[in-house]
Amino acid sequence: MAKPQILMPAPLAPDVVAALDERFTLHRLWEQDDRDAFLAEVGPAIVGMAATTLAGRINAAWLDRLPALEIIASFGVGYDNVDAKAAAAQGVIVTNTPGVLDDEVADLAVGLLLATLRRIPQADAFVRAGQWPAGAFPLSPTLRGRRIGIIGLGAIGKAIARRLEAFGVAIAYHGRSRQEGVAYRYHDTPVALAKASDVVIAIVPGNSGTRHLIDAAVLEALGREGVLINVARGSVVDEAALVAALQDGIIGGAGLDVFEDEPHVLEALIAMPNVVLLPHIGSASVATRAAMGRLVVDNLVAWFDGRPALTPVPETAALNRR
Repeated sequence: MAKPQILMPAPLAPDVVAALDERFTLHRLWEQDDRDAFLAEVGPAIVGMAATTLAGRINAAWLDRLPALEIIASFGVGYDNVDAKAAAAQGVIVTNTPGVLDDEVADLAVGLLLATLRRIPQADAFVRAGQWPAGAFPLSPTLRGRRIGIIGLGAIGKAIARRLEAFGVAIAYHGRSRQEGVAYRYHDTPVALAKASDVVIAIVPGNSGTRHLIDAAVLEALGREGVLINVARGSVVDEAALVAALQDGIIGGAGLDVFEDEPHVLEALIAMPNVVLLPHIGSASVATRAAMGRLVVDNLVAWFDGRPALTPVPETAALNRR
């Protein structure tokens, strides 16, 4: 019996490639000199895809070239790299990799918050530059007494909140609606949350509904001592408004793991001493990335074994029947 044919537009980890190679006929698009000609040849036989953000956006034009496609297994909890609505319209199920990275991203978010407030990277640079003998490093702001606002109280948002409870800080949140059984105070707009907070942490999906959710009005409401932490998607923050807010002293600082035009970061942000910048490493540990890769494989294996996919995204969940 012929193996199902799977397309991998951009490379995933070697163990993911090896696992898919064993179970499927795997086509490595990134290795092809003429990708258009290759897709014209093999596209009609492709029934599954292992996708990553490195491949760019998988949209309706992509789907038109893969008429037999049944499933796209996307690497990452965010799946804004896939047009899930277009996929659903063509009967293609989309999966992501939730759950296995929640704790890792939450750990990173808290670490980024502490690094930003206590200026840990700047202090490290101070020591390495040999400046300590000439005088003490300047005093930093503190986490003590801070009011933390979380935009997006999903699984990762809740994991962040649980960790922050140990610091004895007040926690509130904003989301599309108030959640039952949640003790944290709810605010019905991002501006209202920012007004009631000294720190805003963004951890919402990146999509058309959340684009520039954190804009100039939110930053102004956060205030001069306020700090923004973004571990969501770069599109969630209006970067031009953020630069202006930092330059003009409208907010006190920012810690950013994601950017609007990754991997390119605005020079204005790089030049600011009150900003901590990370290269989108929220889930980037060996163990967590391995677990994410296994879930990509497991979703494809389940589907082609005649079982429902393990982690369908909401837009395509109704298609998850075998």
